[in-house]
Amino acid sequence: MVDVTEREMDNPTFKSGTVLSDVHLHCPNKRHLMVRLNAVGQPVFLSYFKILWNTEDLASEKHVREAIAEGEHQYRSGDELCDKDRNNLKKERELNNEGLEALLDDDGDLEVVRRPRSASDLEVEDLLRDRVYPVILMKGKEGAFEDEEQEYTCSDVVKIEHTMATPLEDVGKQVWRAAFLLADYILFKRDTFRCCSVLELGGGTGITSIIMGTVAKRVYCTDVGEDLLGMCEQNIALNKHLMEPGRGEVKVKELDWLKHEFCTDPEAPYSWSEEEIADLHDHCTVIIAADVFYDDDLTDALFRTLYRITHNLRNSCTVYLALEKRLNFTLRHMDVTCEAYSHFRNTLNDLEKLQDRKMKYTVEPVKLDFCQFLVYERIEQLELWRIIAEQL
Repeated sequence: MVDVTEREMDNPTFKSGTVLSDVHLHCPNKRHLMVRLNAVGQPVFLSYFKILWNTEDLASEKHVREAIAEGEHQYRSGDELCDKDRNNLKKERELNNEGLEALLDDDGDLEVVRRPRSASDLEVEDLLRDRVYPVILMKGKEGAFEDEEQEYTCSDVVKIEHTMATPLEDVGKQVWRAAFLLADYILFKRDTFRCCSVLELGGGTGITSIIMGTVAKRVYCTDVGEDLLGMCEQNIALNKHLMEPGRGEVKVKELDWLKHEFCTDPEAPYSWSEEEIADLHDHCTVIIAADVFYDDDLTDALFRTLYRITHNLRNSCTVYLALEKRLNFTLRHMDVTCEAYSHFRNTLNDLEKLQDRKMKYTVEPVKLDFCQFLVYERIEQLELWRIIAEQL
């Protein structure tokens, strides 16, 4: 299918302008299927994300998170050692018995004896971060994909096509931690979003809209770029098994924050019909966005779009914004700063202080003490904000 060798994928190289999501390197999947190349020649992978519904899964996930957060490496005496560890221990004993001569191998080279690692050490390391093993599908190997499909057909697995790394302008094709955070909140507050009409801004791969679609009545998942929207539409089709009959309709639409109007050109892919625009204005009560605050101009454009849409809604609306605060070293400040986050907070404060006769905006942070239904690193830089847009 794709002329890429496994050696090339085992040792990937990235250009200086490449943006790489940490989720893809350390997500809970052991295997990722490369299924195709997209329109611009980027490898597209299919990953599986399990939703942890039962108590045992949640307890296991909590144990993993605590191990990650605290860096616990407990070395229990009496644990069974692997063969390599036994050999190291044997060499260490030989060193104690025979003296310095044991430091030289048969060729006379210095041989370093390392402290043996117990099985518990290896187990904890596996809990902390799973390795990613991309599986490259070639011609004649379609059966591998079929086997993987049969393995993940249960109703608690989300299937997402995505890229591993992209230039900055294509970051929507990756999966980001803030999307998992917002998905966790949706799953935790299922009754809050049940039967709602929802708009997502900057939906990317569509994973948050898909999770929202498991409880909401209708979700409009929006972004820009035909290739990205096509990937999003494919992901929604892959996850029809999660949607309840008669509920969970997810529609993929183009919404450019730099334009003041909806795209209504019937010849354009993913354009809006007049009926869909009217439905959005009449019934939407929830707006969501995850990890879209990395560029100041786009942040300004998003807030302008948010202001314009909430003014045209018939009902009051609740907005949820999830993001990761990213620190960068800048030559301008000669220090580690977070300019994109600072601009976001300033713009958020300006929205709350806005004097408007029609709308009132109330901004509040959401505590991140809710359950984690997807396995990822919920780092302290993640944040979730709630905006109440009330009609006056």
